[in-house]
Amino acid sequence: MRIANHDGRATLVTGDNGAEHGIDVATASGGRFGPDLHSLYDNWTAFITWAADSDISDAEPVEIDRSLLGAPSPAPRQVFAVGLNYDSHASESGFDSPTHLPPVFTKYVSSFSGPDTTVTIPEGGSVDWEVELVVVIGRETRGVGAGDAWNHIAGLTVGQDISERVGQLRGPAPQFGLGKSHPGFSPQGPWLVTPDHLPDPDDLELGCAIDGEGMQKGRTRDLIFPVPALVAELSRNVTLYPGDVIFTGTPAGVGAARDPKRFLAPGEQLDSWITGIGELHQTFIASHEDTP
Repeated sequence: MRIANHDGRATLVTGDNGAEHGIDVATASGGRFGPDLHSLYDNWTAFITWAADSDISDAEPVEIDRSLLGAPSPAPRQVFAVGLNYDSHASESGFDSPTHLPPVFTKYVSSFSGPDTTVTIPEGGSVDWEVELVVVIGRETRGVGAGDAWNHIAGLTVGQDISERVGQLRGPAPQFGLGKSHPGFSPQGPWLVTPDHLPDPDDLELGCAIDGEGMQKGRTRDLIFPVPALVAELSRNVTLYPGDVIFTGTPAGVGAARDPKRFLAPGEQLDSWITGIGELHQTFIASHEDTP
């Protein structure tokens, strides 16, 4: 099952390969669920049961306009971002791979956006890319075991942990959350995909390219802490709430680790994807270009 945040409304996605259409959840359910996607997470089990059992073949389809797509969980109570969760990225960053829970920080919700956006490069910034699998929690979760973690996950989506490295790493202590939370720095989408919709949710290919040149390519089977382990470890420390968002980490290939370093420039397009889920497309502009 795929669920989109389309023009602020929860929408079931049908069709494939650029010919997607949607079914408005609130209309199809007679107002039982929706209209916004965020409200579905607090009643997730009942919603997916309804969606699986209902005959919606007669529902009036709506055309999916990608410019109207928002983040699949637009108003989470908590956002977690995980660092150094691939051996390849830990190595290129000059760190040992974590043996306990990897570094965890936050990205602020004000940086959230949908899949197709224009992003402003902050003045004086060195803006980097980090394609990531993003998890959305579907049930309140505390102290869950890894073996049961998938049952607490609403679905998966594509994310970019766009990072302004100057602000992120400026002393006396790093400012990871601020450096990674400029407007538009957390694009996600194009929709939420439930785990049962994927042949193997623990092994997905992800990657990104700039103007067609490949920058990152990896598989989520190489996560040091796979999705179930991450959810289990986080839930040992905090309570996870329906709709909470987890950026699970990025594979090797970021710009700050290259020699010479490579950062995004105005006019460039960043395309990101996860096989079986979909694509993101970000175009970058200089800070003066968005001044009225």
